[in-house]
Amino acid sequence: MGGTGNDHGGRTGGPRLIALIGPFQSGKTKLFEALLERTGATREGAGVGDASPEARAHQMSVEANIGHADYLGDQYTFIDLPGSMEFAHEARNVLPLVDAAVVVCEADPRKVFSLQLALRELEELRVPHFLFVNKIDAAGLGVRETLAMLQPASRTPLLARQMPIWKNGVAIGFIDLALERAYVYREHALSEVVAIPSGDAAQEKEQRYSMLERLADYDDELMEELISDIEPPRDRVFDDLAKELREGLVVPLFFGSAARGAGVTRLLKALRHEAPGIETTRARLGVSDKGPPLARVLRTIHTSHGGKLSLARVLRGTFVDGQSVLSPGGEDKISGVSRLLGGAPSKRSEALEGDTLAFGRLEHAATGDALTGDPRGGSRDVAKSPFPAPEPVHAVALKVKDRKDEMKLAIAIAKLVDEDPSLIYVHDQELSEIKLLGQGEMHLRVTLERLASRFGVTVEVHKPTVAYKETIRKRVSVRGRHKKQSGGHGQFGDVVLEIGPRERGEGFFFSEQVHGGSVPRQYFSSVEAGCQDALAHGPLGFPVVDVEAVLMDGSYHSVDSSDMAFRTAARVGMSEALSRAESVLLEPVLAVTIYTPSEAMSRATGIASSRRGQILGFGPRVGWEGWERLETLIPEAEMENLIVELRSATSGAGFYEARFDHLAEVTGRHAREVTAAHAARGNGAG
Repeated sequence: MGGTGNDHGGRTGGPRLIALIGPFQSGKTKLFEALLERTGATREGAGVGDASPEARAHQMSVEANIGHADYLGDQYTFIDLPGSMEFAHEARNVLPLVDAAVVVCEADPRKVFSLQLALRELEELRVPHFLFVNKIDAAGLGVRETLAMLQPASRTPLLARQMPIWKNGVAIGFIDLALERAYVYREHALSEVVAIPSGDAAQEKEQRYSMLERLADYDDELMEELISDIEPPRDRVFDDLAKELREGLVVPLFFGSAARGAGVTRLLKALRHEAPGIETTRARLGVSDKGPPLARVLRTIHTSHGGKLSLARVLRGTFVDGQSVLSPGGEDKISGVSRLLGGAPSKRSEALEGDTLAFGRLEHAATGDALTGDPRGGSRDVAKSPFPAPEPVHAVALKVKDRKDEMKLAIAIAKLVDEDPSLIYVHDQELSEIKLLGQGEMHLRVTLERLASRFGVTVEVHKPTVAYKETIRKRVSVRGRHKKQSGGHGQFGDVVLEIGPRERGEGFFFSEQVHGGSVPRQYFSSVEAGCQDALAHGPLGFPVVDVEAVLMDGSYHSVDSSDMAFRTAARVGMSEALSRAESVLLEPVLAVTIYTPSEAMSRATGIASSRRGQILGFGPRVGWEGWERLETLIPEAEMENLIVELRSATSGAGFYEARFDHLAEVTGRHAREVTAAHAARGNGAG
C-alpha cells in the first residue's frame, strides 16, 4: 500500500513490541503473517502463524506467536495473541509491556461484545491501540455505519483514518483522510496511488473534516483553524494523530483485508510514525530509566531439545549471553539469547533495551516475573507478576493408565503450568482424585494433547467428583464399649455420648460433662479423636459435618484402659449414633456471578435455572455499556460445561465467577440417585 515515506513529528525509533489482539476468527494470524511478509521477514505463504501442532490441528490460535521484522530502519516484534476466550489469558502478561496494540475486528454486530472485552483490557492498561477493520472486501458498510456499529465497544472515541472506495459493492481501495490520497488494492502487493474518484470527493471532504474536528477537541489551535476555514499543515495533523493516540484520547481506525494483504503497508506506516517506544512504555509502567538492566518475562516455553526458554521484554539496559540474572525464584545464568519466529529460535549475542527475546535456561524465572541483570544490588527490582491468572471455569479429573506414570504426570504437568499459569493442578486427598482446572473445554483438551505429544503421558478423563457431605437431623444418646481380653493386658474403654446436629457451617464440636471421674481426664482427647474417626464415612458413605458430641459418662479399668481403647470405644459409639440420627445428604452450592451482554440475559437466566439455579438478582454491569450481571446460586453438581453453554449463548463473550457459598440439603430422588451411584462405585470416599 502506498503512502508517504516522510517522518512525522514524534516518531520513535528503536525496537518496538506490537500486539495483535481481537475477537476469535477476526483474522489476527492472517494479519500477523501479512505484516511479516510485507516487511520481508518471511516469504509469501510461509505460514509462521499458529506454529504449534495443537493450533494447526484445531485451526485456531492457542498460544502467543512471535515474529520479528525490520521496516524502513525500525525494528518490530509482533506478537499474535489468541482471540478465543479460552486462551485470552495468554495476553495477561504480554499486553502491559507492549508499546501499542492493533485490535483486529470485523464489521460484524455479533462480535461487538467480544471486541469490547479486548478494548476494555487495553483501556484499563492504558495501552495505545489502533483498530484494523479486517475483511473489508466482504463488509459492504460505509465509514459512518462501521463507526456506529463499533463505537459502543470502545470507551475511547474511534477516529476513522480511511474511507473505503466501493465499486459494485466491493471495496477496491481506500482514501487516506490524513494524506488526502486514494489507493487501489493490489493482491499481496503495494497499493497503487490513484486520483480521488470524483464520486467520492465530497464524502472524503466530509469524513476528513470529521476527523479533524475530533482532533481539534484536544488542540485549541487546530480548532481555531477549522472555525476560520484554514487548512491545517499536514505535519501538525500527523503530530496530533500521534499525540492523541499515545495519550489514549482516540483510537485510529483503519480498513483492510489481511488475507489479500490489503491495507497492510498503511498500517505499518501508522505504527512507524505514531506508535510509542520503550521510553513511553517504561513511563506508563512506572519504571525508572536509571538502574541495572531490567526485563519482564512475557511467556515461558519448555522445548524438547533446548530446555526452558523465557521470552522477555527488556525494559532497561542490556542483557548478554552468560550473564547472571535474579528473579523472585532465585539466581540463574542466561544460557543463550534467541529471536523467535513462529516456534524457531535464532541465536543473538545480546538483548538491547526494547528488545523482546528469549533467554535460555532461567529455571527459577516464571511468566510475569521481573528480572534484573544485577543479582547483587538489584533485588529491589525483582517482583512476581502483578497480573494474576484468571480463576478457572472448567475442570476434569485425570487418571493415568499406568500407575507408574503418576510421577511422570506430575513432572509434565508442572512444566505445562509453568508455561500456562492459568492451569491449576490439584491432588485432592479427601476424594483421592487428581484434577486439572482451566479456562474451558478446548483449553484443557489442548493441554492434554500437549501432555501426550510432548511428554508421552496419556490419561483417562472423567467428570470430577462432587464433594458431597452428610449431616444428622436428630439428637441421640449411645453407649460405646470396647473390651478385648487376651494374654497380658486387655483393652477396655466405655463411653456414653450424646450426639446432636449443629448449625450449617459450624463444623464438629466436642465437649464433656463427666462427673465423678467415671472417665479419667487423660482420655478425653482420645474420645474426641474416636468421634472424629467415625465422621470420615457416615451411613450414606460421605464425610459427616456440623455435628456435636458430648461425653456424658463412661467407665474405665485401672489396668486395661488406654488411649487406643477409649478412641475405639468412641468410634464405635459415634458410628452407632450416626446410624440412628437421621442422616441427610448435603451438596456444595456455589455463588455464581454471570456476566453477559444484555441481549443474551434471558438465555443466561434460562441456563442458570435449568441447572437447579436460584436467581438472587440481576442488574447492569457497572461501567460496561450493554452488559448485565446475574447473581445466582447453583449446585456444584450442575456446573459441568456451564462455561461452554454460556459462551455458546453469548457469541463467546459471556463468562462467570464462582465461589463456594454453602452446603444445602438434598432430598428425594436426587439424593437417592447420588447415594446409589456412590455405593455402586464402592470407593468408600466422597
